[in-house]
Amino acid sequence: MREERAYAVIVACFAAGLYLAVLVAAFGLLSLATDTEVIADPSAGPLVGPVMTGAAVAVLLALLIVTGTRVPGDQQRIAPLTALGAGIACYLAYCVAGGVAGAFATGDVLHFVLFAAGQLGSLYAITTGLAAFLITLLYQLVLVGRFRQRGRPRWPWERPDDE
Repeated sequence: MREERAYAVIVACFAAGLYLAVLVAAFGLLSLATDTEVIADPSAGPLVGPVMTGAAVAVLLALLIVTGTRVPGDQQRIAPLTALGAGIACYLAYCVAGGVAGAFATGDVLHFVLFAAGQLGSLYAITTGLAAFLITLLYQLVLVGRFRQRGRPRWPWERPDDE
C-alpha cells in the first residue's frame, strides 16, 4: 500500500509539471493566434500571470495527490466527474488568484472583483480548466494501467510464462 501511494504522488508531481508545460505552450499559441495578451490589463503588473498559473498548478497537484492516494491501487478507475471537478477547481483558482494578485498589485480592492470577473470569460482561463481536465484523465489512466499491471514492466525475455 505504501509503494502505491508513493507511486501516485510521484506521478502527480510529473503530471503537475506536464500541466505547467501545457499551460505555457497553450498560452503562447493562443496569444499568437488571437493577437492578444494573456494579461490584458497593463496595470496588473508582471507577476499576476505567474501567480495565476502557479495557483492553478498548485490546486491541480493537491487534487491529484488526494485523488491518487485515497483510493487503493486495485480499486483505481477513471472517473470523468473527478476530472471535471479538477478542471473547474483550476479554472476558479486561476481567476480568483488573478483577482487577488491584481488587487495587491494596484492596491484597489474593487480591482479584485473587476479583474476576476474579466478573467472568467477569457480563453486563457477556459484553457486552464480544459487542460486540467485532460491532465487529470491522463493521470487516472496511468494509475489504472500501473496498478492493473501488478509490478514493473517486464521485457519479453523476462516473462516466465513464455518458457
